Amino acid sequence: MRTRRRTGDENRPNYSGKHKAHGLLFLALTDEAGNLVWISAAKPGRSSEITAARHNRITTRLREARLGALADLGFVGLDDDPDDPVIVTGRRAAIRSPTPGRRRTGWSAASERRTSTASPT
Repeated sequence: MRTRRRTGDENRPNYSGKHKAHGLLFLALTDEAGNLVWISAAKPGRSSEITAARHNRITTRLREARLGALADLGFVGLDDDPDDPVIVTGRRAAIRSPTPGRRRTGWSAASERRTSTASPT
């Protein structure tokens, strides 16, 4: 969320080098229909998403609620339990081409993201 830049040194933590603008960072969890389930407190714009997720203990909260989440590549490595993952992300691109099994996995994850973000008609 972009914010107006105040003068002085106190607003420097709100500058995001990635977005080249001043702002605040919020993390939000939504259900399949896009309804807001949970939103984090505001963090300075310079914060990374994965660090904010760790600070808010998102994986612990999801496990306690027996829920799962689909996330983008910015959250790769957040879930530290490979036997019982609650956060599903894609895979980072490799130098070599993916195997047919990984390709199918990527297609199904992308398909699930498209259907879960599509609005009901």
